[in-house]
Amino acid sequence: MLGILGVSGSLRAVSANSNLLRAAAALAPAEARVTLYEGLAALPPFNPDVEAVSLPAPVADWRAQVGAADAILISSPEYAHGVPGALKNALDWLVGGVECYRKPVGLLNASLVATHAHASLTETLTTMAANVVAAACVTIPIAGKNLEVPGIVADPELAAALRSALAALADAVARA
Repeated sequence: MLGILGVSGSLRAVSANSNLLRAAAALAPAEARVTLYEGLAALPPFNPDVEAVSLPAPVADWRAQVGAADAILISSPEYAHGVPGALKNALDWLVGGVECYRKPVGLLNASLVATHAHASLTETLTTMAANVVAAACVTIPIAGKNLEVPGIVADPELAAALRSALAALADAVARA
């Protein structure tokens, strides 16, 4: 079973990015499972001094989930032309570990105008030696449309884009 960890960069209760990941979970092929990471808000601010002594429990859990996943699928909003602080903080906690090394990563973008965060995430993940899979990086413009998961899944064009990203991640895992 292919394990994909879905990570939403949004902490909002109702989030287009989280809905994209939930739709990806619903559309995943039988041989894959998309599991959403739910602990982003619980991660303490990154501090190398703390990391050097002992990982806080939420950080240890985060690293374990990333390490256990075959691939990562991130869907993130853009705030002030950048990556939301909570998501960047989570990535910072991974820098000192090996959990992301050559791990296939796909990036979903819920907005046609949110290009800076996507570029920043690509740069950060590439620097961390993750395998950012270009074919698994897609824009699925649902921001502002108030689409819930059933609406995304039922839309042939949106569903096809999500299935394509999942297939690209599966292919990257198979090639690794």
